[in-house]
Amino acid sequence: MTRYDSDERPEAAPNKKLFVAGLDWNATDDDLRQAFEKYGEITEAAIVRFSDTGKSKGFGFVEFTDVEAATKAKEEMDGAMILSRAVRVNYAFPKREEARA
Repeated sequence: MTRYDSDERPEAAPNKKLFVAGLDWNATDDDLRQAFEKYGEITEAAIVRFSDTGKSKGFGFVEFTDVEAATKAKEEMDGAMILSRAVRVNYAFPKREEARA
């Protein structure tokens, strides 16, 4: 696995799925959905959790039905507050198996 400095990491191409980092540890999937739903129809909003404890890893994903809604959400929500924390929003990279297809 290649590690990058924050300034060197490549960006994912625009797509329907956003990566949301810096989430409040108490944020729920519903909090994530509510923060982004004003930008368009969401097919999934999920916070990633540790399998053994169920605690948040501090990041999650929001998937829209179209790229235009995701783009607007990325532009307006990057740096916005969700609960008590400012979040970072980027396009998500495809899953490894999707990238190989």
